[in-house]
Amino acid sequence: MEEILKQSDGPILTLTLNRPAKQNAITRAMYQELAESINNADQDPAIRVVIIRSAAAHFTAGNDIYDFLNDLPLEEGSPVSNFLAAILEFSKPLLAAVNGNAVGIGTTMLFHCDVVVAAPDTKFSMPFVTLGLVPEAGSSLLFPRLVGHQRAAKTFLTGEAFGVESALEFGLIAEVATDPYQSIRAIAEAIAAQPPTAVLRTKALLKSDLHERLKVVMRAEGELFHIALQSDEAREAFMNFLAKKGK
Repeated sequence: MEEILKQSDGPILTLTLNRPAKQNAITRAMYQELAESINNADQDPAIRVVIIRSAAAHFTAGNDIYDFLNDLPLEEGSPVSNFLAAILEFSKPLLAAVNGNAVGIGTTMLFHCDVVVAAPDTKFSMPFVTLGLVPEAGSSLLFPRLVGHQRAAKTFLTGEAFGVESALEFGLIAEVATDPYQSIRAIAEAIAAQPPTAVLRTKALLKSDLHERLKVVMRAEGELFHIALQSDEAREAFMNFLAKKGK
């Protein structure tokens, strides 16, 4: 079974996480396929908008922990690094339809999306500290910028989840819809109908103030994440998490 489904419909490319048996936990192979698909779409003049969604009850359970423990995956040129670089550098509108659990990268990738629509049942969480790690994907810069230091610190340091009401208040999502894909698809069609050069230039302007700073922060996060991932503290936290999950 293909774990990343790709559907091109005119100017819109939809990438669907399709690993329902594992709540769409993302493996290195999935990261690489997502990165390549996004980079290819960036170079394809026929594609004007990319949507990321899931084919299951949950958007994603985050990183596949077993995959991570078997091979530390964050060095430059690794699938994870390639995916993070792809969403950072993508010049066209990147949209997402989210439902169920959006854990770790399932939340942090949304900071790089231009429009996000979530189902009412969506739960967002970034349990990096809980797992003995540090934030990723530029979230240590982007999340406090959205919500302020106090709320960002509370969320990161406790690992607490939050729902769509908070996500709307934070500005992490644009709207809540019973069928988030249908809603995001309508938004994608509206964007795709706009003059394409104006769309590209407007996105570039919206992102310009933080782009270079974000690259530096993401590099630092990656280095610290890689160090933390090799620590006894993180391995113990991972094992405790897996033990609780297995009960």
